[in-house]
Amino acid sequence: MGGLRLEESGKWCGSSRQRCLFIILVLATVLFFYNTNVTRMVPDWTPKWWQKYDASKLWIALRRGQNVVPPETEATPGPAPAATNIKNITSATETTKIFHQPVLETPVPYESPGPYLVEYPYKYHFVINEPNRCEQEKPFLVLIVPVAPNNRAHRDFIRITWGGESPVLDKAVKLFFLLGRHNSEGVAELQEQLLLESRDHRDLIQSDFLDCYKNLTIKTMVMMEWLDKFCSQATYGMKIDSDMFLNVPNLIRILLKAPKTNYMTGCVAAEGPVVRDKSSKWYIPEELYPDPFYPRYALGLGYVFSLDLPKKLVEASRHVKAVYIEDVYLGWCMKHLGIPPTNPPDWGYFHVVPVPYSRCAYFNIIATTTKKDQDRMADWTDFKRPGPHC
Repeated sequence: MGGLRLEESGKWCGSSRQRCLFIILVLATVLFFYNTNVTRMVPDWTPKWWQKYDASKLWIALRRGQNVVPPETEATPGPAPAATNIKNITSATETTKIFHQPVLETPVPYESPGPYLVEYPYKYHFVINEPNRCEQEKPFLVLIVPVAPNNRAHRDFIRITWGGESPVLDKAVKLFFLLGRHNSEGVAELQEQLLLESRDHRDLIQSDFLDCYKNLTIKTMVMMEWLDKFCSQATYGMKIDSDMFLNVPNLIRILLKAPKTNYMTGCVAAEGPVVRDKSSKWYIPEELYPDPFYPRYALGLGYVFSLDLPKKLVEASRHVKAVYIEDVYLGWCMKHLGIPPTNPPDWGYFHVVPVPYSRCAYFNIIATTTKKDQDRMADWTDFKRPGPHC
């Protein structure tokens, strides 16, 4: 219609000038509403998008059958639009800038780099941020907890338990939660709730990548970007999952004797075998990584690192393909840097298998996974009561 030539339209209109004028007005009206609707569509929309979206939903369904994508974060992976609006929220002490983008109900078109790779490096944007807290509070240790946007319960629990302890052994500890973009029903309402939560606690960092299992590597690298840009003056950082127990005093004790540069520790895997079973959520094909064993890497449940590493890891990521297994990918980047992760001072400090709770057992570890049905609040209350632990 937009390519209709003027002489052709003249023949079609016929001899009546009024009829011609009427038809031209109708065409102009149609073109106006057509262009208006196009501008309201998702950026970079193409007719092939629906086909790609259906294919990605099928991929997710297959992966979910293998228990890969948690139901609360089921979504199509991929980058989201840049932040478009800035809201200022004033606290009692200072002004905190919260970058807030409107979240589209329709999934963003996504060109997947493949089933085992993620979209990184990529310029993601912070939509909720705390750019000044590290500079103001000068923490010795920064705890970063990746968590789903809608998982408020885990955030509240951590705030009133191990994540709320500071100072510890006279060292300032600062807690932040790292979130991606939610993509299911009630997105706009959830985003408003996150803004209110951020105003109340000032510990949320949200970026515009899609928060789902496959994008954990993106989440980790965005964490490294944030630490490098906004928290490099701290001494150490720790990435720790939200379902963990953390003994912060024990962690501080080992860090007081640890190197301040090129340091990463945790539950370190040495010569971990590459999984070739296609039914596993950790499967990696030989064409992507031909070696039978991975280089040393710290398991993603919780690892500690000196804060000179984030800048180096972000730089290394430009040279290493971003596989979707986030802790393995960090191991690849560490190998590229020639910096192997360090074994912890004691192999009993970090636990992948949940340690059955007792005051004595938890007193002698640094971190452990917990069971889903475990009453973590009751355990914490008992752990913190006065008296000897062992």
